[in-house]
Amino acid sequence: MTEKYPVLGMKDTRSGFGAGLLELGHSNPEVVALCADLIGSLKMEAFVEAFPNRFFQVGIAEANMIGIAAGLTIGGKIPFTGTFANFSTGRVYDQIRQSVAYSNKNVKICASHAGITLGEDGATHQILEDIGLMRMLPNMTVINTCDYNQTKAATIAVAKHTGPVYLRFGRPKVPVFIPDDQPFEIGKALLLNEGKDVSIFATGHLVWTALEAAKILESKGISAEIINIHTIKPLDDAAIIQSVNKTKCVVTAEEHMMNGGMGDSIAQLLARCLPSPLEMVAVNDKFGESGIPEELMVKFGLDTPHIVEAALRAIARKA
Repeated sequence: MTEKYPVLGMKDTRSGFGAGLLELGHSNPEVVALCADLIGSLKMEAFVEAFPNRFFQVGIAEANMIGIAAGLTIGGKIPFTGTFANFSTGRVYDQIRQSVAYSNKNVKICASHAGITLGEDGATHQILEDIGLMRMLPNMTVINTCDYNQTKAATIAVAKHTGPVYLRFGRPKVPVFIPDDQPFEIGKALLLNEGKDVSIFATGHLVWTALEAAKILESKGISAEIINIHTIKPLDDAAIIQSVNKTKCVVTAEEHMMNGGMGDSIAQLLARCLPSPLEMVAVNDKFGESGIPEELMVKFGLDTPHIVEAALRAIARKA
């Protein structure tokens, strides 16, 4: 539970991306960065200052940014593109599909301000469909990190991975609880708490929320297994099946639309291999709205009590 993962501070995950990008700049001369007029929002300032000749400001022209990034890979560069998640995916889906995924180009699409925790900017910017869009594309790896340390580690890891990557992170300050020396392995789920009564698979900002839910469930005599699904594609099928074989029921938790997200992916796996009671904590076919992030998480059912309730429903269905 949360005692096993003490809060090391409060930081936004986008700052983890900025720190990881800067470290890559020093360690890998082939890494370059592109931004669509949002350097500050993506925390790319340090990279720009340190490596001005390896940075390209394309302005508010996201489709052009993706095309330039795809072209840079032909010369052996490893381009990291940066803008809001809504503009990183929905606005440029055609360019990603044709120039990056279909061509299997080594582009790292880095997306900040994902989900409803973007807050006051409202539904037009709070994309909740991006994971679904990206995981449907052949050749695309999809990563959704939970805190500053994991985002920094993931940013460094994707540079070593050959092929397109969608790296999703967020705007608000959230608890930092993953140790800074925790290895990040693409495609390998991270077991945070062993349990025997219910498996809770969480991703992104909902990982910490799931740990808090496990503490409440423990007070009710329920042992919850918490697994951080930071890589949604490729999914760690073996870890998921192993956990559900033990607990016999499942909760998925994500700051994303129910359709097309991590829960949908896990449901497909279990339907094929191990049919089990499953409850999803996610946004159910709605657009976001303007508001304070914490209040929106409650309104849309993405807070700790909703994970607890989902776990109780899943356990009840085992009978």
